[in-house]
Amino acid sequence: MRFFETGYRYMRPQLNRSNPALLMRIAVYGVLVLAAAYWLWSGTVAEADWQSEWPKTNFGKHTVPLEEIRSGGPSKDGIPPVDRPRFIASEEAARWLDAQEPVIVFERKGDARAYPLQILMFHEIVNDTVGGVPVAVTFCPLCNASIVFNRRVDGLVLDFGTTGKLRKSDLVMYDRQTESWWQQFTGTGIVGKHAGTVLEQLPSTIASFVDFRKAYPAGHVLSRETGFTRPYGRNPYRGYDRIGDTPFLFSDPVDPRLPAMERVLGVQQGRSVRIYPFTVLASARIVNDRVDSEPVAVFTAEGMLSALDAEVIRDSRRIPAAAAYSRRLGERTLSFELRGERIVDRETGSEWDLFGRSVAGALKGQRLTPVDSGVHFAFAWLAFNPQSEIYAPDRSAARTGK
Repeated sequence: MRFFETGYRYMRPQLNRSNPALLMRIAVYGVLVLAAAYWLWSGTVAEADWQSEWPKTNFGKHTVPLEEIRSGGPSKDGIPPVDRPRFIASEEAARWLDAQEPVIVFERKGDARAYPLQILMFHEIVNDTVGGVPVAVTFCPLCNASIVFNRRVDGLVLDFGTTGKLRKSDLVMYDRQTESWWQQFTGTGIVGKHAGTVLEQLPSTIASFVDFRKAYPAGHVLSRETGFTRPYGRNPYRGYDRIGDTPFLFSDPVDPRLPAMERVLGVQQGRSVRIYPFTVLASARIVNDRVDSEPVAVFTAEGMLSALDAEVIRDSRRIPAAAAYSRRLGERTLSFELRGERIVDRETGSEWDLFGRSVAGALKGQRLTPVDSGVHFAFAWLAFNPQSEIYAPDRSAARTGK
């Protein structure tokens, strides 16, 4: 994985000096040809090497074809997880973290923490304990997938690392206790003892650092003191999330309904799966919807920086942040709208923040229940959820998969 990303990273500045449009096409096609050749070669030798590198892994037990799993370049923990995370106050983090930079926000029992993507970019997994719950905070840059999992399985606490492998361009994790392999996008064990086991996904939000500070003034931020030396704040995937680009190391057909690299908010409820493209949310910043039988609200906030655009994250373009919640609160169902820059419910006029908390009005102190959702690239979400319906403001225009 890093072989091609490194080449791409160093080629792109050179291309921008002359004829960017033409040379970029040549470079992208060249990288894709090299990637295809590499994948064909690695597929013939990887499985023979896996057993020696992973003697504890039961490759006889798997839920996906092994040929779908490819080497991304690094060996086991070549992308090192953070196992002993340290945290600092927001005031201290503000010395190096731009106010608009994206962070993974996770809160449990009053313990609110922010995990900057500028750090997760180089580690992809943080093994942590928050509010007494052992969690794995994960981020796959290639899929823009930030997901928090409960590390407890069958009464045991697992520690997670990176295999150096990919499936559908997504991070394949492993647990150190059994060396089973897990699909990060779904939290499902795919190889080894835990094949078929599904990790519990815990609600989290991608938001700007300033929104985290405003909502959780006493919250803490993952420190750059990780035990490793990395160029935190720089983006090794420069320009990767531009709408017209092609996902790396992805061999499946790209769903034609959306640009591959468009960000989407995916919501799963019952048997229904719906995605909300950010191009739609840019104009419809508050959405009152119903997914399956559940009334759902989508909140959008402007101003967050992309972590996958410019070489230095603080120089990146701004994108929205989005989150989804049930509109049920006790016995009533709320509907929401934007008044100026304030999210308010029409029933009581109470004000709400991106994290689903009422911060003013009659319902101050109340909190909406998050629905099963996440912000990812369209190609990745649709690869794992091809049956998804694509939201359109005019429901009759919603597009469904096969």
